[in-house]
Amino acid sequence: MDGSLRSGALPMQLDLFVALPGDMAVRDQQDLMAHPFFSLAKSRRTEPIDYAAGEVRVRVEGTAEHGIATIWDADVLIWAASQLVEARDAGLRTARLLSATPHQILTFTGRGTSLRDYQRLRAALDRLQATTVVTNLRQPDLRRRHRFSWINEWKERADAAGRPLGLELILPDWFYQGVLDDAFVLTIEREYFGLTGGIERWLYRLARKHAGRQPDGWAFDFRHLHAKSGSLARFANFAIDLRAVAQRQRLPGYRLAVERRPDGGELLRFVPHGPAAGGDGRRQSYPQTRGISR
Repeated sequence: MDGSLRSGALPMQLDLFVALPGDMAVRDQQDLMAHPFFSLAKSRRTEPIDYAAGEVRVRVEGTAEHGIATIWDADVLIWAASQLVEARDAGLRTARLLSATPHQILTFTGRGTSLRDYQRLRAALDRLQATTVVTNLRQPDLRRRHRFSWINEWKERADAAGRPLGLELILPDWFYQGVLDDAFVLTIEREYFGLTGGIERWLYRLARKHAGRQPDGWAFDFRHLHAKSGSLARFANFAIDLRAVAQRQRLPGYRLAVERRPDGGELLRFVPHGPAAGGDGRRQSYPQTRGISR
């Protein structure tokens, strides 16, 4: 059974935020960039992700039917974050209940709009809804845990004749509050959506979070990256993938270099390159709207 709502209305207490039209800067939530919340593999992953660093704890679980949400599925959350920040900055009211068309999400994230693309979007929404996260990040007491799914609920809308009108989805409060806090959002390059490899996508987000635009960049030990990724790959195979990514040099805004340490270990260094990361940051004017009571 998928995560869409086949009957009934979404909760009456929530206001409705209607997705804004047009182009806008691409925003990402920093916690999602820094920690292993998503599978980096295109094949179904059902083994949980367990990550601990200092006092930070993250556990991600998926169902046998859908598996854990992937880093490509996270594009839906990047779209949602971009919409919410754009609306907030324009002085518009936001809400956790979003209404949009699949076309809006697909085109924003650089996807096609064929029937197959629409089917893949539905599958991504199912995985996001079926994935459960437990973490102590951003909790007042790090001994406490917050459990949520990336999408609480989603449904497809249709008119009386059965013609599709779009979809509605409810974001978890943990994600929503993190997006609306300036300290937890970064603007990323639109070229990110063109990265096809899971490790490439993860490395770009990690570089944008930690290296930013520091002239000397940022370096990570290979073994630290392996632990931080949550990947199921053996370390030796993961290291091969890191070297391959560095050789291809496809990460927008960064040059990668593999450095050898005196003890024989390897480091991957990210150095800012080219125009400042963050896209063109174009701003638009939108009509002032109020949330619609549901």
